[in-house]
Amino acid sequence: MNDIKQREESILAEFEMFDDWMEKYEYIIDLGKELPLLSDDEKTNERLIEGCQSRVWLNTKCTDNVIEFTADADAIITKGIIALLINLVNKLKPQDLVAYDFGIIKEIGLQEHLSPTRSNGLNGMILRLKNEALKHCIS
Repeated sequence: MNDIKQREESILAEFEMFDDWMEKYEYIIDLGKELPLLSDDEKTNERLIEGCQSRVWLNTKCTDNVIEFTADADAIITKGIIALLINLVNKLKPQDLVAYDFGIIKEIGLQEHLSPTRSNGLNGMILRLKNEALKHCIS
């Protein structure tokens, strides 16, 4: 789990560079812009994340006990949030993802700065990432 701690430290350092939440939102939006687009064929109902106000699709691949995610969303801030989460957990061992508590989200203050519907969506994204690790990789 050392890799995840390094990722958390990097994200924390990025968020500390900004003075206010408008700048932090812009950073989150920029993260979303860096996500590769999913094709229309990949935007299936099975890949939709439940609980999100916006439509968010998550694509999962597990190879050699490493889980990889790609995602897309129809709202720019939501796409940034899923990008942030993917940056945290992409290419981890599934058991590490399942055990991970996502405490960095509270530490950076993200959830408290989201509307209730976006906060519910964030929780839905985290749950789906963990469930995908269980479903695809742990036997």
